[in-house]
Amino acid sequence: MRAIKLIDMTLRESSAIRDNSLSFKEKLEIARILDRLKADRIELPLMSGSKADLLSNKTIASAVKCPLTAPVAIASGNIEETWDSIRYAHAPQLNVMAPVSTVQMEYVCHKKAPAMLALIEETVKKCRFYTEAVELTALDATRADREFLYQAIETAITAGASAVTISDSAGIMLPDEFGAFITDIKENVASLAGVKLYAEPSDAMYMGAACAAFAISAGADGVKCTSLEAGYPTLEQMVHFIETKGADLSISTGIRKTELSRAVGQLSWIISTRDKKDSPLDNIVIGESAGLCLDAEDEIGDVIKVVKQLGYDLTEEDNAKVYEEFRRVAEEKQFVGTRELDAIVASTALQVPATYRIVNYVINSGNVIAATANVLLEKDGEKYRGIGVGDGPIDASFLAIEQIIGHHYELDDFQIQTVSEGRDAMGSALVKLRADGRVYSGSGISTDIIGASIRAYISALNKIIYEEN
Repeated sequence: MRAIKLIDMTLRESSAIRDNSLSFKEKLEIARILDRLKADRIELPLMSGSKADLLSNKTIASAVKCPLTAPVAIASGNIEETWDSIRYAHAPQLNVMAPVSTVQMEYVCHKKAPAMLALIEETVKKCRFYTEAVELTALDATRADREFLYQAIETAITAGASAVTISDSAGIMLPDEFGAFITDIKENVASLAGVKLYAEPSDAMYMGAACAAFAISAGADGVKCTSLEAGYPTLEQMVHFIETKGADLSISTGIRKTELSRAVGQLSWIISTRDKKDSPLDNIVIGESAGLCLDAEDEIGDVIKVVKQLGYDLTEEDNAKVYEEFRRVAEEKQFVGTRELDAIVASTALQVPATYRIVNYVINSGNVIAATANVLLEKDGEKYRGIGVGDGPIDASFLAIEQIIGHHYELDDFQIQTVSEGRDAMGSALVKLRADGRVYSGSGISTDIIGASIRAYISALNKIIYEEN
């Protein structure tokens, strides 16, 4: 029985499903739903270079167990940043998106055939520096010169690609033509025998699922599809095909079929545009350039209206947590923009119950004294103080917390970055603690990066305690 890989592109193609971009929370919810379905891979959206994209990918990578693929536009060359966003995912992969038809090569990359081959080789090798899992997606392959297409695939495999996807971007082939096209490629590119071959047929003529079926019959190892209609075969169509013809073709899939219908319903609800009540904030365009600023004088109702505009639908308890954190940040930096509010929601809402809470902390550090941290935490109404001396203020803070809890957890990862710009920029910290072989991630935000780090550590610690209990 041959296992057919069903690779979900819902996040990658979300713009084709809904005109406006998905919020941080919506992307995370979609990824979690696909993770529960046990999709063979989830393809993430192309990164635009914003900090929000980086934070979104990193959060998804730490939240799901499903293998992730991050696309790399061959014309942009943002390889290092893209890899950094998924490096801690389970089985992360980079997907080099390269146009191979004459018109697309010249329009997208401004390259002729020889220069395009060199660019494919260079990009795949750069990706191969970071990971062995590198894929080439041959965009608009059905309109490419056949000999050049064979060369492009051969070049990518020689450079280190372990998977190749054949894309009928234009949607010009009938099912039997597409099946014959896959057979022709396999016969003319000998090195394909050692790599995975996937099909990405278009549904432009409403025959995407049939094209995928012919590709599988021709020997394709998997199909790129979407959970909702986006111009490609859908996940439901492919699962139904495999379920119906699996025995005859000796093929199978690991997708959880019993949960598929409910999952698609959840995804439809997330993607669909929600009706909003009339409000002074209803016509605000949320985005990095919108210029919306909230301050400590804004009431909870105004803040939550903006939170809903960002795409979040939180419980009353989470709304209260978000507003409490918003007030803390607003008092520190006078105003809070939408990007910062998005980060507040991501790090505050949908968290486990807080066993430990931060009361206060005092940090002493300099180039002529050892860094010390005096941290006061609260647990079950009682306060506990810890004092740590470390190599730096953050190390000292973590040691002070360990003194309080009486346990040392292995620090699996620690990252800090800015969420906004300026001298009063808000910092974001990510802490991953390892306990009993499992990794627990926590995030924290503050205008004080040491404070953000302490909050991230406590967030991860509370998750460990919640899991143990």
